[in-house]
Amino acid sequence: MSSAKQADSRLPAPLVLASTSAYRRALLERLRLPFTVQSPQTDETPLLGEAPLALALRLAEAKARAVASAAPGSWVIGSDQVCTCEGRILGKPGHHAAAVGQLQMLRGRNSVFHTALALVAPDGSAQVREVPTTVRVRALTDAQIEAYLLAEQPYDCAGSAKSEALGIALMESIHSDDPTALVGLPLIALCDMLLSSGYPLLRPAP
Repeated sequence: MSSAKQADSRLPAPLVLASTSAYRRALLERLRLPFTVQSPQTDETPLLGEAPLALALRLAEAKARAVASAAPGSWVIGSDQVCTCEGRILGKPGHHAAAVGQLQMLRGRNSVFHTALALVAPDGSAQVREVPTTVRVRALTDAQIEAYLLAEQPYDCAGSAKSEALGIALMESIHSDDPTALVGLPLIALCDMLLSSGYPLLRPAP
């Protein structure tokens, strides 16, 4: 066997991100691992009476397994995030008026972002966990909310704010075990999962 083929045999199985989110892709790039992206095409409709945490965990695993079934022998990462405030689920606003309503509801209150992560290994086994983040939004005025939304237009973000950008100015406090969880992909938890599954994280360069 040639040395090139021997080197290839030592490479890990492909790593796939089961998401088309630009935010999750940018986060995963921080680990400097080769990966591809596939859309999971998963129905994200909550089940009747399903709790927010249960919803996030179910969808994260469902996304990972959907892509794993189409890419056997790969490591597949799935993630989902559900934001709740006083028992109400807040999804992506989609447009300006909905974002205004979300931030008016959130101001002066705590919200919890349930960020769920799933990793399906090449043998089909899966790890699933949640990394919660509690966010308290400042007691914003309507004018401040309007100015923020016009500046950043975060209509594709649950809770209508990007903590990694200008949205940090809206936040009074953030409490989490992982600063990347709020953005959508908890990298500390992901590294734990990869290492415990035998993925060669931080391997020497060839």
